[in-house]
Parts: sequence; C-alpha cells; structure tokens
Amino acid sequence: MLPYPEIDPVAIALGPLKVHWYGLTYLTGLAFAWWLAARRTRRPWSVVKREQVDDLIFYAALGVVVGGRVGYAFFYGWDKLVQDPGWLFRVWEGGMSFHGGFLGVMAAMWLFARRHKIVFGALMDFVAPLVPVGLALGRLGNFIGQELWGRASNVPWAMVFPNDPLQLARHPSQLYQFALEGVLLFAIMMWFSSKERPTWSISGVFALGYGCLRFIAEFFREPDQNIGFQALGWVTRGQLLSLPMIALGIYLIVSAYRKAGVASSGARKGAK
Repeated sequence: MLPYPEIDPVAIALGPLKVHWYGLTYLTGLAFAWWLAARRTRRPWSVVKREQVDDLIFYAALGVVVGGRVGYAFFYGWDKLVQDPGWLFRVWEGGMSFHGGFLGVMAAMWLFARRHKIVFGALMDFVAPLVPVGLALGRLGNFIGQELWGRASNVPWAMVFPNDPLQLARHPSQLYQFALEGVLLFAIMMWFSSKERPTWSISGVFALGYGCLRFIAEFFREPDQNIGFQALGWVTRGQLLSLPMIALGIYLIVSAYRKAGVASSGARKGAK
C-alpha cells in the first residue's frame, strides 16, 4: 500500500480568502487551452484566427462552468437540488460534471460559431484537442482534494485517503483518470489532429475516446454514495452517461468519412 501524499487542498490562504488547488487546476487548464489554441491557429486549415482565441476561451470557460455545474445538479444531485434550489449557485461547495460541461461547451461553441460565422463542426474539431489537458489537471485537483476516490482494493499502490470515513485502502482512481482521460486522450487527439481531417471526425474521435476511457475508469471509481450502481449491479451513472458519447463518436466518425468519400468520388467524376 502506498501512503497518500497529504497536500493541503488550499493552495493560497489570505485571511478569509482561500484559493483551492482544484480552482487553480481549472485556471491552468484554460491557460493551456489558450496557448495551444493560439499555436493551432497557425495551421493553414485552421478555422479560428489568432485574434479570436481570447473570445473563444472566454466562451469555453462559461460553457465549462455553467454546463458543469448544471450538469452535476441534474445528473448527480437532483434530490438535493429539489430540496434546496439555491444550492445550484453555491459553486464553492463543490460539484462539477464533465458530461454537463461537455454539453455546456457545445452550446457555447454554437453561439461562438454563429457570432463569427464559422462552420460549427469545423469549430468543434478545432476545440476538441484543447480539452484533455484540462481534464487531466482537473483529476489532479480531485486527487489533492480527496474526492471521487476509487473502490476498495488490495493492489500494491492502493491508498487510504485521510478523509475516507471507512479508512479503506482504495484505488487512486483520480490518477487513473488523469492518465486515461487526460494524458492518453491528449496524445490520441494531438496525433489525429496533426493533419487536416474530414469535418466532425476529430470531434468524433474525442467523443469516442473519452466515452471509452471514462467507461473503463469507472470500474475502479467508487460510485456516488447517493446513487450507487444504476444497472446490472455494476453499471455506474458515469458509464451510462458515457454510452451516448461513444455512440455519438462512432456516428460522427463514420458519417464524416462517408461524406468525405462521396465528395472525393464526385470530384473525381467531375475531373473526367
């Protein structure tokens, strides 16, 4: 068993003002997304101009925060929301959902695309590779904050989280998600987006990749106490929410390449 490296979840404390590591991971993720987006605008097929990057990240940040919070309330805290609607706005009490943030970012990007007259699918393809590093940093924030820990286990790297009331040795599942949804997915996205691809295919790879990797990681993560398993005695809420992403990813990839094939075939016929 590995000892849990106790880190104060409060990174900076100035009197009553406390800045938590989890909040800093969000800011760092957005900063990295801004830097990467600025670099990617240099590519000849980029649909986003360098001067639009600041606006793009602002829209994305709103989508992440609003969508993440609303999604968490609807997907994981509905009973609490019904009892106390004001809890939705007390974001300092914690509670964000990736799947809600995903929907929030899609809505924000739709608005951004309309404002700047950019094809929505092409914009989503530009944004998709920017996301995994933010996911990785967010999981590190979960690990430092001792939240969303794993299931009980006797593997040599299991840890006892000090905040765990049962004091069980558990999978450090936050680190698994850091490696899978963050590092591995980032590598996949950077490789796949390194050259021009059919519109919607990059977004499809992201949706499929995240959905599959999250589904796998959920086997090691403790289900939410107020929800438990949702089906068959082993399916979690996170896995159920990942299934539509997997289906969406497959659909986007297949349809993108099918349309590209039809267009290519039409161009060849026209050249004869």
